[in-house]
Amino acid sequence: MNFTDFNFDAKLNDGIQVIGYTTATPIQEQAIPVILQGKDLIASAQTGTGKTAAFLLPLIHQIITSPPDDNIKALVIVPTRELAVQIDQHLEGLSYFTSVSSIAVYGGTDGATFNREQMALTDGADIVICTPGRMIAHLNQNYVKVGALKCLILDEADRMLDMGFFDDIMKIISYLPEQRQTLMFSATMPDMIRHLAKKILHHPVEINIALSKPVDKVLQIAYVVYNQQKIPLVKYLLHGKKLRSVLIFCSTKSSTKALSSELKHAGLAVEDIHSDLEQVKREKVLSMFKARQLQILVATDVLSRGIDIEDIDLVINFDVPNDAEDYIHRIGRTARAEADGVAITLINEKEQKSFLEIEEMLGKPVHKAQLPAELGKAPAYDPKKPSGGRDKFRRRSKK
Repeated sequence: MNFTDFNFDAKLNDGIQVIGYTTATPIQEQAIPVILQGKDLIASAQTGTGKTAAFLLPLIHQIITSPPDDNIKALVIVPTRELAVQIDQHLEGLSYFTSVSSIAVYGGTDGATFNREQMALTDGADIVICTPGRMIAHLNQNYVKVGALKCLILDEADRMLDMGFFDDIMKIISYLPEQRQTLMFSATMPDMIRHLAKKILHHPVEINIALSKPVDKVLQIAYVVYNQQKIPLVKYLLHGKKLRSVLIFCSTKSSTKALSSELKHAGLAVEDIHSDLEQVKREKVLSMFKARQLQILVATDVLSRGIDIEDIDLVINFDVPNDAEDYIHRIGRTARAEADGVAITLINEKEQKSFLEIEEMLGKPVHKAQLPAELGKAPAYDPKKPSGGRDKFRRRSKK
């Protein structure tokens, strides 16, 4: 389906043409007509399927074809600052030839930024993209113009609930008019998402875009290791390699910091990014990595979804992801566009059962490479061996 088939406003079509969109993705083809009809929507679609444009395009069209006023028209709630900024940038591109105004509202900034946000929320920016905590801070001061809000979008709803934002989301919704359109996008559809949907959606249309398996261009490799062998193995894998861009995922902030420190001591060009880092520093590090001024980035899962970084040569899973979907999101950072890529996962004894679940989702085993002799003997890969319940505890614990 071509984008011209949606009959968008001419100014919006100009932006679509400049960006280079021609053919709609499945989520766009199914979701855009539903949104244009004003219906509520719950959609299961992972990162990389075009879901951001699926809700931004009809949103922009509805705003520019409606009578202007100084109220906030739409509120997009997201789990992370990085995703808020990315959606705002995407919106700026699509709406370049229109008069639609927007602002990204998120925590971790200085007082001057808060004041600028306050001014935009008071004047009534058309579209506000926000993280929950920061939005509540503004709503509590009673100057945010949401009384005539037309549309609420929850993006990456499953991740927001995983991060404990259910109460914050419900508090924000308590400020909004009941008569509105509500759109919910989630990579997965667990029971907690169904529960939230029943509370806030009205006769929603449901769209399910199947979870895509990694593209064939991703060479997947795994190493079975003891935990103390992980850092030496990463050093071995990176030493002397001419890689432009390497992204390493860790499951905890502590392992992110420890690995980054070890790699710096080894003389590698590396920085880490996690929720403890000040926002200005996070943005600087991410900008350097995107611009190829930084070779290696060690990150928590804050980057696994929703961050558009292409042409990454190598993704390393320092820790096995907590679920199969996260594995797809992580390794999906490589082999994007026309590039090939490599994804390497390090599996310690406690993580073997989790990795077996990933292999079952993939429908095939991932090749197990031989550990370099100088790193010592590796444990056997026996994921069906009882783990004494410790694995379950690891998977449920908050990172």
